[in-house]
Amino acid sequence: MKTSPSQSRFQKTNLITIALLFILILAGAVVRSSGSGMGCPDWPKCFGRYVPPTSVSELPKDYKQKYVAGRVAKNQQFAKTLDVFGFGDLARRIREDKSILLPEEFNAAKTWTEYINRVLGEITGLGLLFAAIFSFSYRRENKLIPFLCVVNLLLVGFQAWLGSIVVSTNLVPGIVTIHMLLALAIVAIAIGTYHMAKVYGKHKLHTSAITHVVTLLALIISVTQIVFGTEVREKIDAVSAHLQGGYREQWIADAGIIFVQHRDIAILVVLANIVLFALVRNGFTRHSVQQQVMSFVFLMIALQVVTGILLSYWSLPPFAQAAHILLASLIFGAQFYLMLNLYSSTRKQEVRR
Repeated sequence: MKTSPSQSRFQKTNLITIALLFILILAGAVVRSSGSGMGCPDWPKCFGRYVPPTSVSELPKDYKQKYVAGRVAKNQQFAKTLDVFGFGDLARRIREDKSILLPEEFNAAKTWTEYINRVLGEITGLGLLFAAIFSFSYRRENKLIPFLCVVNLLLVGFQAWLGSIVVSTNLVPGIVTIHMLLALAIVAIAIGTYHMAKVYGKHKLHTSAITHVVTLLALIISVTQIVFGTEVREKIDAVSAHLQGGYREQWIADAGIIFVQHRDIAILVVLANIVLFALVRNGFTRHSVQQQVMSFVFLMIALQVVTGILLSYWSLPPFAQAAHILLASLIFGAQFYLMLNLYSSTRKQEVRR
């Protein structure tokens, strides 16, 4: 089926937005690893300005008290919401957390790091908005495409709000994991709608059931690995706070069993993808999308192992933390795209006929 100009525009916009989503994940990881989340204590402006300050002399004398008061009010409102939904224990922890009363010292580098992250978020949001608008060119052929694009637009708005809560509550455990999983869901929906638009009207040939099962299993293991990774980071944050940011070489050792579990699941990730690679290599031609995606996955896993080693033996360097999160997201995205493409490509056996 011939693709109309408006449908082609949707595909291009959606593809660009997918790239922007991964860039935004990297930016968020940089913010997290550098501790820049409160670099801009207010929203949508930064210290009440559209362009952030570069010096503390540009701020009013009472800026610390003003923004601490705003942070406390925001957390109290969030705690009330948690009470409504039955999360009383978490709400109580937020209310009793005295660390939010400590004012943040102005740091120009952290302010601009967070500001750039926000700008990237706004650009990505615009990309999702235009993708949602252009997606209605498929409303007759596949109503699921515009529906999912609109859902994704709403999700990214919720994700932005949740990100502000993550920072405001001092990275409260559980919320950080939800924030990461929601980011993966947004990426998955964007990839899914792009794939649906790309293959619409083309011949589909299902592959073997075992390949689908192994692909799904590899994807589940990867998501589990990411969840354990966020929990490792939450534990290390607690250790860092206890040690007042010092003795970095002890942080991983003090993280406990959760780090060991995270490392062990990494072994499962490698093994599952080795099996998947063998199945893809046997079932698809050398230059097929499936083999290309699988090769990309292996490259990302190799780099992920390298960053994991750097984190373990070099006392968690911030650049390795950011790269580790980005690579995990890329692996997830590639595996998800591979799973979708198993339903829509010609197998090696078909090509030989």
